[in-house]
Amino acid sequence: MTTSVLLGIDVGSTNIKVVAASPDGAGLLQVDDSTPWVSLSHGRTEMTAESLIEVVAALLERCVTELDARYGPVEVTGIGVSGMAESGVLLEDAGQVAGPAMAWFDPRGGAEIAAAPIEFRREMLRRTGLPVNALATVSKLLHLRARGVDLRGRTWLNVPELVVHALGGRRVSELSLAARTGLLDQDDLAPWPAALELVGAEPDLLPARVRAGDVCGHAAAVAGVAGLRRSLPAAVRGAALTVAGHDHLVAAAGGGVVEPGQLYLSMGTAEALVRVVEGSVSADVRARLAGEGINAVPHVVRDRTVLLAGTRSGLLLRRVLRLTGSSGRGALEELDRAVLALPPEGGAAAAAIEVDGARTHDGVLGLRISGDDLSPAVLFAAVLAHGTQACLDRLAVMDREVSPAVSTLASGGWTRMACVRQARSAVLPDVTFSSREEETAFGAALFAAYAAAGGPAAGPLAGFADAFRAGSAR
Repeated sequence: MTTSVLLGIDVGSTNIKVVAASPDGAGLLQVDDSTPWVSLSHGRTEMTAESLIEVVAALLERCVTELDARYGPVEVTGIGVSGMAESGVLLEDAGQVAGPAMAWFDPRGGAEIAAAPIEFRREMLRRTGLPVNALATVSKLLHLRARGVDLRGRTWLNVPELVVHALGGRRVSELSLAARTGLLDQDDLAPWPAALELVGAEPDLLPARVRAGDVCGHAAAVAGVAGLRRSLPAAVRGAALTVAGHDHLVAAAGGGVVEPGQLYLSMGTAEALVRVVEGSVSADVRARLAGEGINAVPHVVRDRTVLLAGTRSGLLLRRVLRLTGSSGRGALEELDRAVLALPPEGGAAAAAIEVDGARTHDGVLGLRISGDDLSPAVLFAAVLAHGTQACLDRLAVMDREVSPAVSTLASGGWTRMACVRQARSAVLPDVTFSSREEETAFGAALFAAYAAAGGPAAGPLAGFADAFRAGSAR
């Protein structure tokens, strides 16, 4: 007798995770490995499609092997793939990959987008809801064009879409990922002609648009992309494939943050704020938010928009830990207790520390210290307070455009520290904390379950998702 399982894959900036779940949502297993980036000079970071698929295929094999050992023979009925946006590859008609995938945080393209006509840059805020900087895919495409790469006749696949295609799925463009490219006009959810013209591409640069949970094909016997052909475990062959979408949004959906008025807070290396809005927002609202560095883009859930903002709070906290030598579980727990024991806002000693960096794109930690009565706890508390204020600043911008949030779900590694939970609970509405370690991969498994049931043909996502989340809590 075989056991049916669902797999959620999260292709993250640091690690690639695979979570196995039962059809009712109960977690069974998690495996992970490092994302195979290669660091170059001047902040450039990239990976080949072959190295990415090699890691994913190895994780699938490892996952199935460990599931078999624990539960007996398994059959994977659905695979959902989430992960980072903005990073991807160009595919030729024959399937060859035209170069490596540049990381979303790679600075290439910044100069080219800054040199684009001012009319385009102004309209980009209104059409796409994205800030004009190196982050959006259109900037990377401009960089490639400037170096002689011809985009005509080629297809762009974001990293999660590439993984689904390599596993046997069709070439598709999932809406929440397409909205991060700077190529999509949010008014009609079609490729924006001005952006295509700027990069010298044709309308089919973005393949057919789909939504998270749509069935995009079924897993093949062999994973294939470019020069790589790797056999997949028999247990995954035939599994329904779906692109679950942009990681922060998938994590929010996995936690049930899908209704207007809800806020999702993810505190990892980056601190992401995901605010749910019913329907869509106007071009004017998109432009004002994008001008403040906040994205207004489609949710992975139908008929919802999210306002997505980020700070570098987690990165700054990590740098404080390394600066003070507070590494290892024991040292971290001791630091947590010491921060909690401080007077409100760190007391007089904290006033001698000026902190900067949470609002910057690169997350450079700036410290100006004018006192001597300091400790690792006081320094950590000061940086934590700086991040809290940056979080509040982002929410204040959102609140000028939409009604304030009424509830918050928080997750991520930093929320395991009691002092961090205390700091965020003091300023955010009705905060609860997720007990899941991998909210994004769980959300991808949720969409895998929906795809395995037939996707939209099986009925609305809402009730299905509620039952899956309830099963995970048992």
